[in-house]
Amino acid sequence: MARTHLVVLKKEYLSAILDGRKTVESRFTKMAIEPFGRIAAGDVLLLKMTSGPVCAKAKAGRVEQYENLTLRQMRDLYRRYNAMILGNDAYWQSKRSCPFGVLVWLEEVEKTKPVWIDKKDWRAWVVLQPERDFGLLNRKI
Repeated sequence: MARTHLVVLKKEYLSAILDGRKTVESRFTKMAIEPFGRIAAGDVLLLKMTSGPVCAKAKAGRVEQYENLTLRQMRDLYRRYNAMILGNDAYWQSKRSCPFGVLVWLEEVEKTKPVWIDKKDWRAWVVLQPERDFGLLNRKI
């Protein structure tokens, strides 16, 4: 069964997704946190701008997950996928020591009517569940 995810993005990345320049979302972390191990092709992604509304949705296409990433592997991921990720040098530099990574190919991206939610925590990715869904699971988006 497909899961629904809330994905928080900086404005420039969200804009790049909506205009088709950014086609892969990347998450590199020091610990195995969401979406690592919790995402699969076909899952629904609700895209929220940082300090803004949920304003788009997409479907997860191909998903690649990595653990125990080395600097050499990170360089290879940069070389192979950065044209689709659109990470700048500072982004990749900040992720050099992250052993966990998830790449999600974005499909069926569409802009939606803005939905404001009451989210005050710092999590940039949340797998929505009925008890913690910010009122999104039962809403037509």
